[in-house]
Amino acid sequence: MNLSGKWSYPTAIRFGAGRISELAEACAQVGISRPLLVTDRGLAGLPITARALDCLAAAGLEHALFAEVDPNPNEVNLAAGIEACKAGGHDGVIAFGGGSGLDLGKMVAFMAGQTRPVWDFEDIGDWWTRADADAIAPIIAVPTTAGTGSEVGRASVITNSATHVKKIIFHPKVLPSIVIADPELTVGMPDVITAGTGLDAFAHCVEAFSSPHYHPMSQGIALEGMRLVIDNLPRAYKTPDDIEARAHMMSAAAMGATAFQKGLGAIHAMSHPVGAVFNTHHGTTNAVCMPAVLALNAPMIRDRFERATPYLGIEGGFDGFCEFVQAFNDSFAIPRRLGEMGVTGERVDDLVSMALEDPSCGGNPVPLTADNLRALFEASI
Repeated sequence: MNLSGKWSYPTAIRFGAGRISELAEACAQVGISRPLLVTDRGLAGLPITARALDCLAAAGLEHALFAEVDPNPNEVNLAAGIEACKAGGHDGVIAFGGGSGLDLGKMVAFMAGQTRPVWDFEDIGDWWTRADADAIAPIIAVPTTAGTGSEVGRASVITNSATHVKKIIFHPKVLPSIVIADPELTVGMPDVITAGTGLDAFAHCVEAFSSPHYHPMSQGIALEGMRLVIDNLPRAYKTPDDIEARAHMMSAAAMGATAFQKGLGAIHAMSHPVGAVFNTHHGTTNAVCMPAVLALNAPMIRDRFERATPYLGIEGGFDGFCEFVQAFNDSFAIPRRLGEMGVTGERVDDLVSMALEDPSCGGNPVPLTADNLRALFEASI
């Protein structure tokens, strides 16, 4: 094992029910006087968004709403958001929503002051140093789902609408200055979104725990994150107003995104191209891919899961964990195959090629090749 690493950990988080009332105070703390709240179309007209905007209005902050955000946000959405930010003279962004709103909001704050195209800042080598760090506007993140953990991330996933390839755009200053994690904002989620986003958090923790890289802090966070999802996602799904379960799920989401500094793997290498090509829900796609990926990685991860399963309350070691994963998916009516989500086999060659280029490949315990990725896609479709 190579005992070396490059570690960094998240930002200031205001966690707890009702903390959305502190939104205007958070703006003042980071020097935002004219915030642009960026969210997706589905959230734009909901009471939780109105509640956030009312907090800003009550404090006398000149603000605006931008909601032209697709489920898999792309550079077209980004260009429109940048235009809105500049036209309104906004000096900071409130990234509000699930993964799409958070990712796009962070990129608007990042790109509004840049002169190069967004693709020049892909998470490759030191490309992030190309950015003008002083031109990045402050960001406040307000998650309304418990899944992606983008609120504590230094990157966003943006889909190239021409090539249908998801790109990870990275810069250290994309990390929000303040996160307001208020579980009350997640209470109204449809059960299908509660399940899909919760299983996204679970996939982050599973892949981080499986990654071969050395990061013992992330390893511990991933293990506890898995436990929180296992114990609380069924409660949040069955009893939508269970604020305690919702709170634990928000913690698990942030923990998963923190933990995957250790690495992601084949689950995400598969789900990124599938989502880009077929526009599937990211967390649900992760859940469908997980059983096949666990089987592929079994020789490399069996021992660590054998040690973890007693803490997770799962009998049967690694094999028991794999059985649990499928039963867990089934309990939330998750499809067993990608084909049930509209994914077809004629694009397998493209999916394999795109997966091999995905940065997540590097964190898979078993090295990924065209052959084993093809087998994974065929087994999952």
